[in-house]
Amino acid sequence: MLTCNPKGNYSFLPGGQAFSDGVVSAEGFEIIRVVFEEFIPWQQGFQLISNHLVSKGRSKQALCAIELRCPQPFSGEGFANFNAQYYSLLEEWGILVDGCNPVARTNVAPVLNPPTETSVYAFAYAAPIESNQRSTFVASGVGEITVTDQGEQKIIRQGEISENAIQEKVAIVMSILENRIGALEQTWSKVTTANVYTVHDIHPLIEDDILAKFGRASIRGILWQYARPPLIDLEYEMDLRSHCKEYYL
Repeated sequence: MLTCNPKGNYSFLPGGQAFSDGVVSAEGFEIIRVVFEEFIPWQQGFQLISNHLVSKGRSKQALCAIELRCPQPFSGEGFANFNAQYYSLLEEWGILVDGCNPVARTNVAPVLNPPTETSVYAFAYAAPIESNQRSTFVASGVGEITVTDQGEQKIIRQGEISENAIQEKVAIVMSILENRIGALEQTWSKVTTANVYTVHDIHPLIEDDILAKFGRASIRGILWQYARPPLIDLEYEMDLRSHCKEYYL
């Protein structure tokens, strides 16, 4: 269910402790993306984010999305430990909404030139619109994980990396993202950036299994980042963004 975050000037889809499933700007506001020129250790990065928000006259609650990069995929226990620290920082910032984490997130492990510790790559925040324009949104990174009827998480075709297995993983990720776009009350055609994070060959799947969903937004293509999802045994991840403004610091 889309949940309003009035202090942040955006709405979000509740997810888990680590991140929300996605965010969309409130009426009269837009989501602006800011990219650092180099990796910043995540706690230091949050201080720089705070400084930037202050310089733009925005509160910490306006933070709505984070992009992290880690040295290598986490174990389940390691990921849970990091997420607990991350959640605590957001709690200190007063960002949580009735105990829920409203901030969207992508966290992946670059294969080449990875950071030495989990770091901030980019962030996004809500700000007043300077002119009349469409709504903007972010759908958090999602890998090939489903939830069983018993409420347990299951990795699709775990341990398999054949072309057929990757195709099935892509299909479940696209299905989850389609549900999130609908829940955000948006459409594929509004996507400005679609990021793919994998080390596997997806060339045979780009046209029919990925871009075919995007409608007219397919002219923007996809951004294939040579990186692994944040958890061991995941092989494919995507996120979606719709921005009118992006800046590099």
